[in-house]
Amino acid sequence: MTGLVAGAVAALTLTACTGSAQDAENENNGDDTPVAAAGSNDEAGDSVTIGFSAPAADHGWMAAITNNVKALEDEYPDVDLRIAEGTNDVNLQISQVETFINDGVDAIVLLPFDGAAMTPIALKAMEAGIVVVNVDREFDDPNAARVTVLGDNYGMGVSAGQYVCEQADGNEDAIVAEIAGIDSLPLTQDRSQGFADALAECGLDVDARQAAEFTVESGEEVAANLLQAEPKIDFLWNHDDDQGVGVLAAIENAGRDEFVMVGGAGSANAMREIQDGSGVLKATVIYPSTQGADGVKLARLVLQGKAMSDLVEVEVPRTVQLYAPVVTSENVDQYIDSAFES
Repeated sequence: MTGLVAGAVAALTLTACTGSAQDAENENNGDDTPVAAAGSNDEAGDSVTIGFSAPAADHGWMAAITNNVKALEDEYPDVDLRIAEGTNDVNLQISQVETFINDGVDAIVLLPFDGAAMTPIALKAMEAGIVVVNVDREFDDPNAARVTVLGDNYGMGVSAGQYVCEQADGNEDAIVAEIAGIDSLPLTQDRSQGFADALAECGLDVDARQAAEFTVESGEEVAANLLQAEPKIDFLWNHDDDQGVGVLAAIENAGRDEFVMVGGAGSANAMREIQDGSGVLKATVIYPSTQGADGVKLARLVLQGKAMSDLVEVEVPRTVQLYAPVVTSENVDQYIDSAFES
């Protein structure tokens, strides 16, 4: 398809500038702890302290964000990683950042519960000389962060729409349904816009659309209503694999199997369904749960005066947007080991 860009891709390949994996293995001398090749970005540098704060892990994807950050604790001996307890209370998250500022951390990696509400305290941290990395939900002032790490919500919609177009194979009469997330959120609006734009490229549009709330319960309720209202569907895109657990339950209860379903976010549950191949779910679109961990790695690079070694640029970019690939039975093995559990 032409006319659409599914998302900017910045490869977070923190690989060696010199040396090799074999060099690192030879230097290991029997120690099970991985040893970075000389000159690589993973080689120990100046000791740095990085604070991390994110919303509560009340959703599979959000839990994976924090778990992926925690997995870095033993990877970098030069990083003192301080992880605040996840919270959906904006005032408490502001207090967490204030504590980081008062403690004199070197960097703060922040996935805000509310980007606009967290902007003033992020600006305060930057003004105090602390490197701020904004993850996923953007601040409303670009000066509030040195680096911003984003998923590609519009690109998710584009990827889902392009997959539907490929499967429709020129059938402009195909009936397309959509179960969105929370409609008031910009991320949902971006996903729906990308989906509509991609479908328009092949002469399709969304014939039926309802919004859920990113929960299993809302997914099941909304899907049941949609299935009752629509006696025939050819393709269904569900924005979120956590709410997709409920969507799939509603589909099974309704005894419907005439359509192809596409998921969103990229949960392990969804990928196992895709591997099995016997149900309606044939694909999902990834929204990376590595963003927090990527943010910590980028904060470390900035603090240590390093760059993304596969780039010619000698500084870490201001914005890194991760790609939204489609996972199908053909490539699911490539992604399932790093997927999150709904």
